[in-house]
Amino acid sequence: MHWHEWYTLFIAQMKETTSLEWFAVIFGIGEVLLARVNNVLLYPVGIIGTILGTYIYFDSGLFAESGLNIYYLVMSIYGWYYWIKKTDEPPVEITYSTTREWLIVAAIAIFGGLFTYFILKYETTSTVPAWDAWVSSTAWAGMWLLARRKIENWILLNVSNFFAVPLCFYKHLALFGLLTIVFFIIGTWGYFDWRRIYNEEKTNKKQPIPTV
Repeated sequence: MHWHEWYTLFIAQMKETTSLEWFAVIFGIGEVLLARVNNVLLYPVGIIGTILGTYIYFDSGLFAESGLNIYYLVMSIYGWYYWIKKTDEPPVEITYSTTREWLIVAAIAIFGGLFTYFILKYETTSTVPAWDAWVSSTAWAGMWLLARRKIENWILLNVSNFFAVPLCFYKHLALFGLLTIVFFIIGTWGYFDWRRIYNEEKTNKKQPIPTV
């Protein structure tokens, strides 16, 4: 397909975009911007965007993506509560994944993907069961690594984002496709930022403790 045909298709999809999709994307971008400045309002803004996204994905037949958004919703509520009630305990350090953790990631991505695929294939009207299942299972694996503060979480999340972009356009969710591209860019920055933080922490640990 020539570039102008892609452009024509994109414009056509943008014209089909509903007000609900615009609101969902606006709240999604708002959440990301608030997260960058470490503002607690990222949670209520993100919750609204997630609720809208859950409905939109479900209505478009992306049932696994819709279910994934429900998980995002639960984690946003928990994160908001934890932010307010957070203790004085030191944060978990950023580290690289161990072999055991990679095996768990593989199990989540492969077996979680297969399980989701069969559910979508035989219990729903999904037209893209394999595609939808893969996007969701890799996101699940990435979020598990994110919770454990592992640098490679960004790789798994961006694998999910990479496949989610064409899936969104295929389902005529052009704005969601653009939003996912933004998430992909942020995920790339996140990977290098976490590597930098890890190296700085590692260097600081090697510094000798000054004597009084």
